[in-house]
Amino acid sequence: MATYNKRGYKPKTKAEKEQNIEEGSTTAEVFNTLDETASKTEDFVAKNQKYIFVIIGIVAAVVLGYLGYNEFVAQPKQTAAMNDMFQAQKYFNEAVTGTEKDSLYNLALNGGEGKFGMLDIIEEYSGTPSANLANYYAGTAYLRLKDYKNAIEYLGNFKSDDEILAPLAKGNIGDAFVQLNQPEDALEYYEDAAEMRDNEYTSPMYLYKAGAIAMDLGKADKALTYFKRIKEEYPNAVEASTVDVFIGKAQVLANK
Repeated sequence: MATYNKRGYKPKTKAEKEQNIEEGSTTAEVFNTLDETASKTEDFVAKNQKYIFVIIGIVAAVVLGYLGYNEFVAQPKQTAAMNDMFQAQKYFNEAVTGTEKDSLYNLALNGGEGKFGMLDIIEEYSGTPSANLANYYAGTAYLRLKDYKNAIEYLGNFKSDDEILAPLAKGNIGDAFVQLNQPEDALEYYEDAAEMRDNEYTSPMYLYKAGAIAMDLGKADKALTYFKRIKEEYPNAVEASTVDVFIGKAQVLANK
C-alpha cells in the first residue's frame, strides 16, 4: 500500500533512512540526466546553428511560396479560366438540349465568336480545376460526336470526387468501349462506375448496363447479381421498373 510522508517528518528507523537516501539519490540522477540532456542540446544547437537557421529558412520559404502562389497565381488563373470557359459551357448545354447538336458540340470543343473552347481551356489553363472539368466536357462532346477514341482519352484525364460526375465519366468511357466493340473493357468501366458512388441515379444505371453487357458476354450469373441488386437496393430507380424481365432472362441463361 502506498504511503505519503508528511512535511517535516523525520525517519526513525534504519529502513526509512535508507529509503530516503535512495529516493534522494534517484531524484538527483534524474536531474543530472536532464541537465546533461539540456547541455547536449545546447551544444548541438550551438554547433549546428547555421544549418538549423538554413532549414528553418527553407521551410518558411516553401510555406510562404505556396501561400503566395495560391494567392497570386493559382486563384487568378482559375478565375480567368472560369471566365473564358463560360461560352464553351453554354455551347455544350445548348447541344444537350438543342437540335443542331453536332455543330454545337464542335463549338463547345473548339470555341466560337472569338471565345475559347474546351480544348483551349485544357491547354491554356492546365492544372486548374476548370481545365480538369473541361476534360469531362470535351470527352463527353467527343462521345456525342462518335469520336470514341478521343472521348476515352479526355474522359480518362478527368479526375473528380463528385457524387455524379465521377461515375458519369467512368460510365461514358464504358459507352465508348461499347461503340468500339470492346465489351470486356466496357463491362469493367460500367462496374467501376456502379461502385464509385452509392446513389439512386448512377448506381442503378450502371448496374443495369453492366448486367446487359455481362449477358451479351455469356456471364449470366454476374448479370443476375447486378439485376438483383437493382431490385433490392434501388427499387425506386427508373431501371427497377423493367429489371424483373432481365432477372428472368438471366436466371434462364444461368441454369442452362
